[in-house]
Amino acid sequence: MTTAPLRRAALLVTAVLLGLLGGAAPAYAHGADAPDGTDYRTTVTGITPARPGLTARAVEAGARLELVNHSDRDVEVIGYSGEPYLRVGPGGVYENVRSPATYLNRTLAGDTALPADADPAAAPQWRRIGDDRRVRWHDQRALWRESGVPAPVAADPGREHRVREWTVALRVGDEPVELRGTLDWVPPPDPYPWWVAVTLGALLVGAAGLLPAGTGAGSRALRGVGGVLALGGAAAVALVLGRELDAGAQGVGGVLLGLAAGQLWPLLTGLGAVAAGGWALARRPAADFVLALAGACLALFVGVANLTVLSRAVAPVPWSGGVARVLLTGVLVAGVGAVAAGLLRLHAAARAAAPRPAAEPART
Repeated sequence: MTTAPLRRAALLVTAVLLGLLGGAAPAYAHGADAPDGTDYRTTVTGITPARPGLTARAVEAGARLELVNHSDRDVEVIGYSGEPYLRVGPGGVYENVRSPATYLNRTLAGDTALPADADPAAAPQWRRIGDDRRVRWHDQRALWRESGVPAPVAADPGREHRVREWTVALRVGDEPVELRGTLDWVPPPDPYPWWVAVTLGALLVGAAGLLPAGTGAGSRALRGVGGVLALGGAAAVALVLGRELDAGAQGVGGVLLGLAAGQLWPLLTGLGAVAAGGWALARRPAADFVLALAGACLALFVGVANLTVLSRAVAPVPWSGGVARVLLTGVLVAGVGAVAAGLLRLHAAARAAAPRPAAEPART
């Protein structure tokens, strides 16, 4: 039978989904090839000379550049051979289908084959790709695309190195403008301490499942695991929101649409973990099963999916890599620990409920 808490949860989920689908404003979703982490930090330092209404930044952990034009004039992004590549302004966003950069920048690796009519010397042929005043693109000038690390990094990998200062040519009408930035190599963190913290934390949380379920200590352990799982779910939601903000989403509508388009399942997993933790805190029926199921989803769909964060210096969030690693550690501890505790309690309950063999009659 459907209980009142379940009905309220269903109504809440329905309201969230309606908000995601109906209240979001147009925005760009982050690319399918956005990195889960990197040791190269791309930074936009400015536009020279500065132009009112024209701003730029790096998004998706530096995988793309974003140019926003709120002025009344079109701005062109110049490609690798000096040809017009992108145009953004009052009329929307256009790409030049004759520019080789249009195809080379389709992927982060830049490995898209050029069509026969890609010719930087040809007159531009513009194709509309959006109605926003914002455009995002991969740009090889702001990335490190070699297989090995730069020579200074190989000689001294223990400190940061400036790889290059880069520029991307822009054009406002007939006036040349430059988008400038830096590319730095940042030493990656040692993942070993983080894995130790995950292992010890998960063992500690899982050990709560050894306490007998019918005792006061067992009830307190159930509530403790529920609280940890709820905190892990909140950490997962923070990671998911951070990825969307780092992808360039702006405003409530833009964030909601980005979440619905690319981060819906991780978001629902985090929210589900929070709800499951609350279920256990309230000692509802089948709390052990709910803990194990929600913990497994949290560990797999958010924890394992973001493991790169533990071994890369730059995470795809608008905060430091250290904050991202703390959040991910919390997700893994809560997820794995809840699975262990839930399964131990289920196993103990199954053994207690198993029928015992009848005693044999005494022989005379």
